Order: sequence, then structure tokens, then C-alpha cells
Amino acid sequence: MTLGLVTVLLLLGLLAALAQRRPDRPHRAALGTGWRQLRPLLLRLPLALLAAAFLITLLPEEAVVDYLGESSGWQGVLLASLFGGLLPGGPAVSFPLVLVLIDEGAGTAQLIALLTAWSVLAFHRVAAHELPTLGGRYTLARLLASAPLPIVAGALAGALARFTAAGL
Repeated sequence: MTLGLVTVLLLLGLLAALAQRRPDRPHRAALGTGWRQLRPLLLRLPLALLAAAFLITLLPEEAVVDYLGESSGWQGVLLASLFGGLLPGGPAVSFPLVLVLIDEGAGTAQLIALLTAWSVLAFHRVAAHELPTLGGRYTLARLLASAPLPIVAGALAGALARFTAAGL
């Protein structure tokens, strides 16, 4: 078990014990809410993982390593940032794709930049929601202010990876 899973399980146990002490015992309502949130993922996530696995067979491993590998450096971080901003869909699309890219040899800094750009820039959400709702001036200001974030996150992730690899 990973440390993250152990932490989540400990928190779950603690919260369940605290909820058990409450007079209204909200377990049944929490279980119902959890099931309603999990149900859509039970079909989407396996299909997304399968689709990502099929997609990666179209990309040669050498291309992933050349463009998004650790040795791609700043160019890989910039490319991953652009790709992440253009990547459509929600977490059921992006996370399985990142899992496959990890297996194909993509670098840590590059994937952190990709995920950060996907979550912060998301041009498909900008076009569909932000521009029509908030207008061009606000959207442009937010995009300009947010544009460096994937690059900064990739740089920090790369530095952290080097720091931990050095055993410091």
C-alpha cells in the first residue's frame, strides 16, 4: 500500500468513528452520495483507460521519449504545456492518458506541466464556458496571468525530481 492510500484509509476510519458518535448517524446518506458519485465512473474510467492504451499504440515510444521524456528539457515542458492546454475532456480522459505516457517514458516535469496546463488553461472550457460567460477582457487577463503556471510547475517538479534522485 502506498502512503497516500494508507492516509486516506486512516482519515476514512477517523471520520467514520466521528460520524458514528453523532446522534443522527449520517452513514446512510454519505453512502448514497458516494454511490451516486461513483456510478458514472464505473463505466467511464475503464473505457478511458482502454482508449488511452489504444491511443498510445499509435504513438511510437521513441517519439514520446524524444518530445516528452526527461531529456527533452524545457522544450518538452513547453510542448507538454501546450498539449495540456489543448487536451479536451475531464479527468476520465486526462489521467488515463498521463498513466500511459508515464509507461511510455514521459518525464515527470513534462507530465506535471501537462496536467497543470490541462487544469488551469483548458482551452476547450475557455471557449465553451469562460468566454461566453465572462467575456474576452476577463478571459484574456486570466489566461495571461495563468499561462506561466504550467511552466513553473514543470520546472519545480523537475527540480524536485533531481533533488530526490540525488538522495538529498
